[in-house]
Amino acid sequence: MRPSWDAYFMEMAEVTKNRSTCLRRQVGAIIVKDKRILASGYNGAPSGLTHCEETGCLRQQMNVPSGERHELCRGIHAEQNAIIQAALHGVKIQGATLYVTINPCILCSKLLINAGIERVVFRGSYPDEFSLSMLKEAGIQLEKFE
Repeated sequence: MRPSWDAYFMEMAEVTKNRSTCLRRQVGAIIVKDKRILASGYNGAPSGLTHCEETGCLRQQMNVPSGERHELCRGIHAEQNAIIQAALHGVKIQGATLYVTINPCILCSKLLINAGIERVVFRGSYPDEFSLSMLKEAGIQLEKFE
């Protein structure tokens, strides 16, 4: 059976997360407009830096709870990497949809708002209600993919 567009792009986000080097959570993101993939991203250390797979997870070592103290992490979030990839390649993402394997955190939500993302489709839950309320306040359409 042929998948819906949402199912198709969500599956691509799931495949993308397999590139993640994060020890705690693997996340994949795809930015899509007019049924075309504009950019993708997964969470991991910045380009050229040692991955957490090799250094260990600072957040785990410090017992930092999920959803807190984002600055204590080597990694860049999947949504952030997708936005960065679009910027590096001169791809306009205003008006696009983000497919992501987990709902965005507050840091990513603020970037998505200013990048002009109009819709976020996510599968899993991340412990950050503030991010969801901010996305709603900005008028971004949120859809939990089942």
